[in-house]
Amino acid sequence: MKEKETKKKKEEKQNYFVFAIALIFFVIFIFPLYWMLVTALKTQVEIFQVPTPIFPKKITLEPFAYQLSVSGDTLRGFKNSLIIAVGTTIISTFLSIPAAYGLARFKFRGNKIIILLFLIMQMLPSTLVLTSLYIMFSRLKLLSSYWSPILADATLGIPFSVIILRTYFISIPKELDEAARIDGCSPVSAFTKIMLPCAKPGIVVSAVFSFVYAWGDLIYGITFMTNPLKRPITSSIYNYVQQYQTLWNSTMAFGIISILPVVLIFIFMQRYIVSGLTNGAVKA
Repeated sequence: MKEKETKKKKEEKQNYFVFAIALIFFVIFIFPLYWMLVTALKTQVEIFQVPTPIFPKKITLEPFAYQLSVSGDTLRGFKNSLIIAVGTTIISTFLSIPAAYGLARFKFRGNKIIILLFLIMQMLPSTLVLTSLYIMFSRLKLLSSYWSPILADATLGIPFSVIILRTYFISIPKELDEAARIDGCSPVSAFTKIMLPCAKPGIVVSAVFSFVYAWGDLIYGITFMTNPLKRPITSSIYNYVQQYQTLWNSTMAFGIISILPVVLIFIFMQRYIVSGLTNGAVKA
């Protein structure tokens, strides 16, 4: 009996220790977001006070009102980013699903080399392909078109989506394919009616990360969009860096508005994201 009580106390102490460590990490990771919010609610004078208050003494919503005013810069950039991100997500997901399924289900010569190439492409920096993409889009007359950043973001979004979906398709038992064929399903109908519903969490994960990557892209949006009216929301950050000072409250308010879609996606898609990342975590 004493051994059980001692063991129980040990487990409780371990749980408290793990909880304390998790709480510390939570505070460390959440503090930048908190500081962004309180800075957006402060006046310019209060921001430069020494010491800077942890919480604003006088809350002001003027930076947020300015962002959502009729000036239209933020809302226009929001619309442009939404078009680019949704287009990138559709293309990346649509092309990644059959590619990942083929790499997961069929064995052929060069299979491992193709997977290795996808891994390498995933690690390539955006600047490495920037010049070649610019020349190609210029010859195709796609500059200042939404297609240029959409296709550019998709080139780096597809490798990540293929890697994620491939591991997820591997985790789905092959017996489902065989059962579908016995029931008279063709390979295409078995793929669309059985494999895709089973892989739904993995598809959601790849789509979410493609959207987040395209939403946060800056370099492609500035380089390929020569028309300022079509540039994404991330390019508007330069509007608050002036010659003699930086409007920190307006900058932080802009940051909060720009990350809002990403935060909402992760909140409402959390169940699918966790399921997709854990169920697909198998040996490739």
